[in-house]
Amino acid sequence: MSSQIDMNTFNDLKDATGADFISELIDTFLDDAPSLIQQMQDALAKTDVDSFRRAAHSMKSNAATFGAMELSAQAKELESIARGNNLVVGNKIQVMNETLSRVASDLNALK
Repeated sequence: MSSQIDMNTFNDLKDATGADFISELIDTFLDDAPSLIQQMQDALAKTDVDSFRRAAHSMKSNAATFGAMELSAQAKELESIARGNNLVVGNKIQVMNETLSRVASDLNALK
């Protein structure tokens, strides 16, 4: 159905949590994801590599849970950059934000 969501992963989550609970999980993810991106932007402005890495790691894991594999891969790349004690990320956060918009649209349609 969706190009942003791996439906096998999503359906496994839905089966594990129950169809009634999936909407709540989606809402929580969609509330948290923008704040994780904001945390990355704030950490970037302060050159706080550890905070940046933690926010990227959380985004990577959370996105993967829902089957948002492209978003997860983008966060993994940012986490790897920060692991190298580096915060030269170019426009990668902006690109991730755009991916999140598509993921949000797809997840909302799946509720």
